[in-house]
This record gives sequence, C-alpha cells and structure tokens, in this order.
Amino acid sequence: MSAHAPEQHRWGLTPTGSITTPAGRTVPLYLAIFLAAVGGVVLSLSFPGLGWWPLVFVGTPLILVALAGRSVLTSLLVGLVGGFAFWGTHIFWLTIYLGAVPWLALAGLQTVFFAIGAVLITLAWRFGDRLSRRWWLRILVVPAVVAALWTGRELVTSSWPYGGFSWGRLAFSQSESVFGDLAAWVGVSGLSFLLALVAALIAAAYRHTRSSGRIVSGLLPVALIAILALMPAFPIVESGTMRVAAVQGDSDAGLFAEYRAGEILDDHIAATEPLYGEDVDVVVWPENASDLDPLEISQAASALDLVSERMNAPLVTGTITTPGDDVYNSLLLWERGEGATDIYDKIHPVPFAEYLPDRDFWYPLAPDLLSLIPRDYSIGQRDNIFDIDGVLAGVAICFDIVDDALVRQMIGDGAEVILAPTNNADFGRSDESVQQLAIARMRALETGRSVVNISTVGTSAIIAPDGSTIDRLPTFEPGSMIEDVPLSSTTTPSTVFGRELELAIAWLSLAGLIALSIGSRRARG
Repeated sequence: MSAHAPEQHRWGLTPTGSITTPAGRTVPLYLAIFLAAVGGVVLSLSFPGLGWWPLVFVGTPLILVALAGRSVLTSLLVGLVGGFAFWGTHIFWLTIYLGAVPWLALAGLQTVFFAIGAVLITLAWRFGDRLSRRWWLRILVVPAVVAALWTGRELVTSSWPYGGFSWGRLAFSQSESVFGDLAAWVGVSGLSFLLALVAALIAAAYRHTRSSGRIVSGLLPVALIAILALMPAFPIVESGTMRVAAVQGDSDAGLFAEYRAGEILDDHIAATEPLYGEDVDVVVWPENASDLDPLEISQAASALDLVSERMNAPLVTGTITTPGDDVYNSLLLWERGEGATDIYDKIHPVPFAEYLPDRDFWYPLAPDLLSLIPRDYSIGQRDNIFDIDGVLAGVAICFDIVDDALVRQMIGDGAEVILAPTNNADFGRSDESVQQLAIARMRALETGRSVVNISTVGTSAIIAPDGSTIDRLPTFEPGSMIEDVPLSSTTTPSTVFGRELELAIAWLSLAGLIALSIGSRRARG
C-alpha cells in the first residue's frame, strides 16, 4: 500500500469534475463535448462578420483542452462536435440562396477533416502526457506539435480534394488585429501556426497547473503574445501609384436572378458614366460585369470601347468566354480600338459551384441539386498578370484570392498591385463578402501589395499594403471609387519562404508526432 501512496496522492478531482493526473488535467467526456461545441462557435465569432479577433485565443484553446486525455473514439466525437460547431456557423452564408444541402455537405466534409485532425492532436497530447518526468517536453514541445498538426490540417483542406477549400484558417481571423502584420514575415500558414501555438500553450498551462514547470507554463503564452504583438511590420517601399477607378454596378447577378441579356453590362456602364472625364490609369469592373461576351457579341464590344474611350483608360472586366468547346470565367484587359489586349481565365474554378468534378459519379447522387451546374468551367492556363501601361497587376477572380499558390505566382511574376474582381450576389447580406474582404486584406499584408477588391454588389474596398482601408463602398448600392493606389515591388519574407515554411510545418507535425510516440513508448518501457 505504501508503495502506491505517493502516486495516489498526486491524483485528484477539480471542482468541474475533471481529473488531474501526473500527466495533466483531463475533463470528463460530457464537459469535453460542451467545451468543443462552445469553442467552435466562439472561434467562428473571431472571424468577420462579428470579427472579434481576440476570441481566437478562447475558442481554439477550449477545443484543444477538450481533446486532451481522450481515447481515439471519443476524440473523434469531440472533433466532430467542435468541427461542426465552427464550420456550421462560419459558412452558414451558403444557405442564403442554395439552401441547407450544400451547407451541410461542405460543412460536413470540413467537419470530417477537422475530426481527423482532432484525433491526431489527441495522440500528441497522450504521447506527451506519458513523458511526465520531462516537464519541458510537455509544456514546450507538445504544444508546438499540436499547433503544427492544427496548421497541417488547414494545409490539407486548403488543397485537397479538387483544389481544396481554403477558408476558415486561423490567420484569416486576424486581418484587422495587431497580429496581421506578421503575415508579411511568415505568411498565412505561418501566422495560423503561431496562433495555434499560443492556443496550445494556453491549453497546456491549464492542464499542468499542478505539475512541475507550472510557472513557466503559465508565462509562456503571455510572453509569446507579447512578442508577436510587438513584432514590427515588415517595411514596404512604394514604387509609385496607379490611379484606379473601381465600379460597383449593384447588379442582380446571383445564380437564380432573372435578368435580360446585357442588363448587368448596362448596370456597370450606368455606374461608370458619372466618372467620364476623370483622369485615371485603369477602370476595374467586377467578375461577370459584362454578361455579354465582347469577344463574340459586337454590341458588348462597342459598349466596352465606348467606356474605355470616354474614360481614356483601359478597362478590366469580367465575362464568360467560350473559345471552341471550352467555357471560361475570364477577365479581359480591354482597350478602345484594340479589344482584349490580354485575357486571364480563372485557374481555380470552384468545385461544385463553377464545375462538377467527376460528374458521372456525383450527379446521380443529387441530380436536382447538381443540375444547377449545367456546364463546367474549364481550368485556365494563362498567367494571372496584366501589363497595364507598364504597371504589372496581379489578377484574381473571386475565390482565387484564397489560393496561396496563385498569389505566389502573381508576385513571382512581378505584380505591383492586385486586382480582385468578384461577384458576391449569391450570398446576399451575409458574412461571406466581409470574410472574403478579410482574406483580401490579409493578402495585402502578406505580399505588401495594394488590393482592389471590387464586387458586383459589395463588399467592395481598396486596401493599402499595410492593410488599411483606402476607400470602401456601401453594399447593394451602385457606386465607384477613384483612388491613387500605392504600387510596390517589395519582396516580403512570406513571398520568398512561405512555401518552404508550410512544408516545414507539415514535416514538424508528422515528425513531431512520431518522435513523441517513440518517446512515450520508451517512457512506458
């Protein structure tokens, strides 16, 4: 009996019913499920529309604490609850016009990925708990592995399947926070890792309040937050300005909208007419602003010629082009008398929205829903750079702005400014457009480039390289912005080393989990 007394003395119950062991505090399953559900909702509130970014340090730790000390099956359950609580609220805007089925499908798929990541995080906690004599491993190394696993799951879902869904990454909640400037140093994935690391350190501090190293454990997240908040912004050197006219036509351009052919084009012409005579370098219209293809329809070509002539500047406009048997979501660089002097065809059309991958397999499963995608947009092969009278502009259509690879591609090709036409009409007055604008703002911070985010209905804004708002239009009103937009050729660390850092985080997640597993086996032996 006496041989076991010291060990028994070190076990105890907290007031909440959680168990404190030599390895760390574990909450009971009923409380873990509750914490995961609350954590998922709170985490979603850190993103726009509400945008209370400090909540990322509340919601994420709650989920991580809920996963600690679980079995594989219960961690899967907790992960499913936390994942759906987050994704179900974060992308609820999908229900605005499309109903519950697409929302449930996408939120459900992301929840499955979330739950798989949760199991891996639980294993990291478990392996670390077995290293009870090495307190520095439990409060330093294990949180780093947990943060890498969280970020690694974001990386996987951002690229797979069918190009992935790069939404809901922790970094995208911070575009207007004191941590947003870090994106220029470490990129989106690096910022997600740092945020997850703070959350994991908070969770570890809670779990080890009665263990060796508890004082250090409590100070670590506070110290890291202070260091990150005091990190200076990367210096951006402006190389000039481009005077941009960005026009929002307030067009009824949604999937189920009923409009006559050419009506969206007319809306944008009407919104541009008050600007005739202004001295600008380029006019930018949204995605699908010309609902008549000017490459095929002379009436549309004449209309674009007139706008370009009256503005005495080239026009960037979205349209649907149909060369041969292909259908592209395209941007045209249009100049009076010359027509389309450059074309960008969307490289990353959205699966299950702009095209139906593996149509023969998926269509029979939901023919009524998937019949809303009667044609598949082709994948563009052109570069995403326009040369506008000597200024290199990176171009991104709608969800292109969330694709890390496309952003790196345009910066690598010399983009001095980013033009991001989009069409948010399908999502009404929901949070989707402000979430997309937050991502565009993060791209400005990450690359050191101004971003012109122009929508058919909003949210439209021009963002400076430091993430500040130069101008913004009210939603669902026709309007325009004319601004001298800063240009820059600055190379930020994230645009140089961002991909390598992502790979390093991915390897850390795998190698760290394996190393902890080996260490825990030796400790048990």
